[in-house]
Amino acid sequence: MNAEINRRIDVAQAQADNAREILRREWLITNGLGGYGSGTICGMVSRRYHGLLVAALPAPFGRVVMLNHLAEHLRLSEGRSVLIGGEESRTAGENGTQEHYVKEFRLEHGLPVWVFEAWGYTIEKRLLLIHGQNTVHITYRLLSGQDSAKLELCPSVHFRRYEHDVAEPFVSGYSLLINERRYEIATAGLPYALRLYVSDEKACFRYEGGQVREIGYQTEADRGYHSRGMLWTPGAFTMDLRSDRPVTLVASTEDWPSILAIDPASALAADVARRQRLVSVAGPLAQSDTAAELVLAADQFIITPAGRVEDTARAKAGGDEVRTVIAGYHWFTDWGRDTMISLEGLTLSTGRHHEAGWILKTFAHYIRDGLIPNYFPDGEREGVYHTADATLWFFHALDRYVETTHDRATLRLLLPKLVDIVEHHLRGTRFGIGVDHTDGLLRQGAEGYQLTWMDAKVDGWVVTPRRGKAVEINALWYNALCLLSGWLRAEQGEDAARSFEAHAQKARDSFNRRFWSPDRKCLLDVVDGEHGDDPAVRPNQIFSVSLRHPVLDESHWAAVVEKVRADLLTPVGLRSLSRDHPDYKARYFGDLRARDAAYHQGTVWAWLIGPFIDAWLKVHPEDHAGARNFLHGLIEHLDEGCVGSISEVFDAEAPYTQRACIAQAWSVAEVLRCWVKTEPTAPDPAPPPAADSAQ
Repeated sequence: MNAEINRRIDVAQAQADNAREILRREWLITNGLGGYGSGTICGMVSRRYHGLLVAALPAPFGRVVMLNHLAEHLRLSEGRSVLIGGEESRTAGENGTQEHYVKEFRLEHGLPVWVFEAWGYTIEKRLLLIHGQNTVHITYRLLSGQDSAKLELCPSVHFRRYEHDVAEPFVSGYSLLINERRYEIATAGLPYALRLYVSDEKACFRYEGGQVREIGYQTEADRGYHSRGMLWTPGAFTMDLRSDRPVTLVASTEDWPSILAIDPASALAADVARRQRLVSVAGPLAQSDTAAELVLAADQFIITPAGRVEDTARAKAGGDEVRTVIAGYHWFTDWGRDTMISLEGLTLSTGRHHEAGWILKTFAHYIRDGLIPNYFPDGEREGVYHTADATLWFFHALDRYVETTHDRATLRLLLPKLVDIVEHHLRGTRFGIGVDHTDGLLRQGAEGYQLTWMDAKVDGWVVTPRRGKAVEINALWYNALCLLSGWLRAEQGEDAARSFEAHAQKARDSFNRRFWSPDRKCLLDVVDGEHGDDPAVRPNQIFSVSLRHPVLDESHWAAVVEKVRADLLTPVGLRSLSRDHPDYKARYFGDLRARDAAYHQGTVWAWLIGPFIDAWLKVHPEDHAGARNFLHGLIEHLDEGCVGSISEVFDAEAPYTQRACIAQAWSVAEVLRCWVKTEPTAPDPAPPPAADSAQ
């Protein structure tokens, strides 16, 4: 592993170039439970989701913002002070210009580090979330200046569910309990306190009786939400900084023995060692600088769900562990579709094979009526099921897992569930999901539901309903039938596979007859829809080529790939709709309704670059260099948005501004997977099965 996996941002220069644009660069650190810390790299608080500690608490609480903000004052002689960090970390200079004290932000092994410069002092700040705990360590060290400097830290809180309105009033007053050097902030209605501790025994605390101040959240204003909220501050910690003696503020919802069990220096060393192991087990092709960064970014999404105690008990009884995937930060939980699409990149490309198996078995437990959950609401124990494709992606994920690990035992364990899934689809199951036996194609759709991955809905308006027979649903259906028949043949013999092969062949024949448009040289997006066939040019057709078992006749592969390249490809992924469609939206911005109206109507999705590259290499099997070139815009994006990670979506036109979730699981997973796949030393992929075979 590269000893220094670093990514550095010159914040001072970036602010001088574009002061507003720097607010769009954010940082993220996670704790393996779903909890996290996040903010802008310049210190401004701009989102309801920002906080130094957003704790993942057991159901029914879910993720709660516990430590919202920390104002950092450098105390100077003669009673003067300057606010070097926080949402107001800028002051007017003598000439009226803005003076900024955050000079540098960088990631070291994925961990955020800041450098402040003020009045001849240089101070470094490091942030660490303890893996497996709701505990944050904020460590300061004097790099240069006089022998010591006085630093004052003012914590501010507003305990609330992380998605709740910033204008939500305090449920009740806050109280502060002090026991020697241990401090606890509590409020009625939440059985968890925020415990604070300073590693320097000489640090002192000044109690100010609890002050309330108002703070603004610029990004919430841009998104059409309330953007002014109140924070409660108990007082301030004052400490001496020295170059040879870092000082750490610890904030946690854990009990005191857990908080004090490891000192800050040992905790940092342990976490760096854990990150080094993550890269080392990922294999040689994932240990280059870029790939190693993506391996660490991938780690942020793989969690042990803190609130689902029953899952943990059940898994441990069977000798396993519980793992799931956070679909995106800040606001997504674990989604079935996103998990199955991401599984290969997040776990198999990173050598985390056991966790891949645990994730598959966790979701298999929740199969109901032939469906895996669409998602698990935050703070809930049960999932919701309105999805037509997540279950079909489950077959794809299992296929990638078995090919990589050769774990036939897990396959045999899950095989009865796979048969049950397909039989439910053949009979028909929830939400109008079922096979039309006249042509063998899978249809889906129920009034008021959005069942495909194009699932935007606001105020009862389903933006892209796609009811009927959707192109990617049927590509996935055919792939699932082929995989199941192959597995059954290997495990149980030819007779067990025969009927599923017949269903696959019927679906394939109908697909090529119904979806191919000879005039337009591409595929329809939906057939037998609410308003007939839909000829919209969308990226969904790429799955007819990219999956292990391509449903499309090979003679049409090149035409479909070229149509997607010409109409939908951008430097950061694929557009969700071609420019010539009347519903095309070039930008994803504004309030919720405006954003959802654009979500799948042109907006670029980073994750789609993965299946596009898969399809490209089937048509151009020798062009690994060209395939890698499709990733370069997303690699450059690692300096933007959430530094070191990849956003959910981008505007459909230049400059392709990043939007929505600042870090998305399937974006990271697919870029990492394809970066490894297109390494010059990567082994050639296995040839695809014959296009005219349902095997």
